[in-house]
Amino acid sequence: SKPSAPAQPLAEPTYFDSENPKSLREWGMVQTSDGALILGARVTPYDLTTPLFTDYAQKLRTIWMPPGVAADYTADGPLAFPVGTVITKTFFYQTSAKGRVLQQADPAQFHAGDGLKLNQVRMIETRLLIRRAEGWTALTYLWNDAQTDAVLHRIGAVVPLTMVRQDGKDEAFSYIVPNATQCSACHATNVATREIQPIGPKARLLNRDFAYSDGSENQLSRLTAMGYLKGVADPGQAPLQVSWTDAAAPTEARARAYLDVNCGHCHNPKGAAATSGLYLDAASPLSGSAGLCKLPVAAGAGTGNLRFDIVPGKADESIIAYRMGSTHPAVMMPEIGRSTRHDEGVALIRSWIDSLEGSCR
Repeated sequence: SKPSAPAQPLAEPTYFDSENPKSLREWGMVQTSDGALILGARVTPYDLTTPLFTDYAQKLRTIWMPPGVAADYTADGPLAFPVGTVITKTFFYQTSAKGRVLQQADPAQFHAGDGLKLNQVRMIETRLLIRRAEGWTALTYLWNDAQTDAVLHRIGAVVPLTMVRQDGKDEAFSYIVPNATQCSACHATNVATREIQPIGPKARLLNRDFAYSDGSENQLSRLTAMGYLKGVADPGQAPLQVSWTDAAAPTEARARAYLDVNCGHCHNPKGAAATSGLYLDAASPLSGSAGLCKLPVAAGAGTGNLRFDIVPGKADESIIAYRMGSTHPAVMMPEIGRSTRHDEGVALIRSWIDSLEGSCR
């Protein structure tokens, strides 16, 4: 039967310069209507060439800006978004007939235009980044069981789930909804200023085609056409970072892209993990600072009694591969943002390390 219409009328996208509404619906960016999650007016979806891994969750990302303002193009860091920008990221899973969540998702089954079919997915949370006059604010909204709305949630949450792995086996895990402090742990990419910044919407990660509901188009071109972006005339002249899943790309480029997105926001010369001396962001050269034959700064369980972060040709002797392959809280990296092991990501990094030539002796 056809789902009933929402009890509340649809809200228009709204920027709140200081208030933090309790209901996600009040923002008007993403909201439910007639059994679907839909986007508000002038709210545009986007995706990244290589996304951050979060326990195999699917993500619907959006950008909205008030009329009359636009982001300035930057070639390196995040686009320079104006005051009034609202970026959302909704985390969800495709569900099985038995209500379990699926590791391997089929977007054709759950996409409804630029939104989602709610009877095909398990909604978890929607995170907002709001560009206010004093800087960026991060908020998290937790979806209710009925999947009709999400409520502001500052203290974090644990959502028990059972995932159907690609091999058909069930795996119970706890999806961790971050608290306010954990949001800043990743988004404060400069440990000195502690200012929250977007991580994903950089030119090199946006410079790809996206299947919009009205056709496929380069995302930088779409943002420009919408009046959301100025300063880039030709996406062909913009930087492009390969997708980590692109089998046609060199293994090293794929591995560096994966490490940049999943680790580089902390492991960079200005980041929270700068004291480790291990820099995994795209701008840092592949040298000792990227882990080759580098001794860890701190000993302990995280090293697995291994000597170097990366041993060329020997993934089994490399601390990075060991920590990525673990789900133990005292060992795993990244240390927040996941409870499961990303098998495909681990396999890529191990393959890259095994392909490297050289010796640490």
